[in-house]
Amino acid sequence: MSLRACALISLFLCTIGASSQTTSGVLGDWREPTGSVIEIFTCGHDVCAKMIAISKRAPTQFDEKNPDPSARKHLLCGLQIGYGFHLTDPTHADGGRLYDPKSGKTYRGAMTADGDRLRLRGYIGIKAFGRSETWTRADRSAAVCAN
Repeated sequence: MSLRACALISLFLCTIGASSQTTSGVLGDWREPTGSVIEIFTCGHDVCAKMIAISKRAPTQFDEKNPDPSARKHLLCGLQIGYGFHLTDPTHADGGRLYDPKSGKTYRGAMTADGDRLRLRGYIGIKAFGRSETWTRADRSAAVCAN
C-alpha cells in the first residue's frame, strides 16, 4: 500500500472518529420541553444562551411576556435568554442570569450537564427557592433561525 493511500485511510478514520464523538459539557445545542432549541456558547469570558429554533408547540413565537412593552413584538428566535454564566468545570456553569420568556421574568441560574441531559436551575436569592428544568442535547438538524 502506498504512503498516500495510508495517509488517506488514516485521515478518513480520524474524521469518522471525530464525527461520532458526542459533545459533552454544558456548551452546545439543547432542546427544552416544548421542543425549542437553545444554543449555549462562550461569549467572551462568560457562557451565554440564545434561542436558535422555536418549536411549533411553543406557546408563542414572540416575546409577549417581556416586561418592556416595546419588546413584546420581538421574535423569540435569536433571543438571548442566558448571560453571565461562568464555567466552574466543563459540566457546570453558575452565577448567570436566565430569562424565562414564558413568564417574562429573569432569574439567577445554574446549569449542570450529565451526558445528553442539562439540568437548569432558575432561582431568586438562593437556589432552594427556584425551579429546575431538564433539557436534552439537540443537533443542528433542527430548523435554525434566520437571524
